[in-house]
Amino acid sequence: MRKFNLFAVIAALAMLAACSPVNRSVESVKTPEIQTALLSFDVRFAGGTELPAEDRQALEQYLDSVRIGYGDRVSVDDPSADGAAIRRKAIAAVVARYGLFLETAAPVTVGTLAPGSARVVIARSRLDVASCPDWRRPSNPEYSASSLSNYGCATRGNLAAMIADPNDLTTPRTYGGTDAMTATKPVKTLRDRVAKPPESLAGLSDPRGGATK
Repeated sequence: MRKFNLFAVIAALAMLAACSPVNRSVESVKTPEIQTALLSFDVRFAGGTELPAEDRQALEQYLDSVRIGYGDRVSVDDPSADGAAIRRKAIAAVVARYGLFLETAAPVTVGTLAPGSARVVIARSRLDVASCPDWRRPSNPEYSASSLSNYGCATRGNLAAMIADPNDLTTPRTYGGTDAMTATKPVKTLRDRVAKPPESLAGLSDPRGGATK
């Protein structure tokens, strides 16, 4: 039977464990990172300032296809100063249908714009804990008084999933106080909603007595 040196085995395990990061604190070293992707769509304007109905519809279809929504930063890239304010106003009206406003400045994009066109740029950010899961450091044996390498992945991953707008982590919003009217608006809308029967049933008798209205 081959003999082995217990101390040699322990030393080897300790060396393997030392290859992973050591964290002797109670804080996780895992940090959600913001990753931003740019989406763009060129809008054509008739005569340089007028947004035709078909081009407006094309912009709306594009915004629907990318599921634009809360957290997206929308801006307009317009290299031509002539008529830029009119084009920006027309695009802002379309974006407003999705509850969003235009940003002041647009990020740099690739490609040139045709004359009389403006580019709608959407900056979409998401949070990702890139180093998770991380099982490099075993939980047992542990000779360095270090936490597990995967320690904090679940908590930070859940945090990243719950934040609606990742940009709030870099540029927090100014606190403006509570707004009770906004908070209670959905409840009020539900209470004020009147259930109306379909038009095809209007005038028919109600089994409970009377007629539908």
